Amino acid sequence: MSESDYIRSLRASHGSKLLLLPSVAAIICNESNQIMLQRKSQGEGWSLPAGGIEPGETPETALKREVLEETGLLIARHRLVDAYGGKQFRYIYPNGDEVEYTVLLYKCWVDDLSYEPMDPETVSIHFFNRDDMPGHALPYPREVLFKLYD
Repeated sequence: MSESDYIRSLRASHGSKLLLLPSVAAIICNESNQIMLQRKSQGEGWSLPAGGIEPGETPETALKREVLEETGLLIARHRLVDAYGGKQFRYIYPNGDEVEYTVLLYKCWVDDLSYEPMDPETVSIHFFNRDDMPGHALPYPREVLFKLYD
């Protein structure tokens, strides 16, 4: 996740120490029920489209903003799937910044899967089957990611 002005201000006073961050993540599938993952530019590897909730922002607004920035897609509808957090959702970035995310995970539907990332944080986007999906930084259960949602 690229650093917002808010996070930069926290880092200015706390350095690389652990920050607890509210965030959102999107499960976006194609017609073959493959999951969209993005490859990040700063060495974090593959992830769901995701990002932080900014001060004053609702989770739904953050979800739509992050998906648009990272994929160029507009969410037509979404549904909260689950919430995750705790030590399993701690991550240390290549620059040494430590975070622990509390993630609201959403299933998202889009009308058009023609994607064009608007954010330099995204190097590439691919759809993966359950069996060929690469590992990623946060341990979302595969049975949740690949569940068929109405």
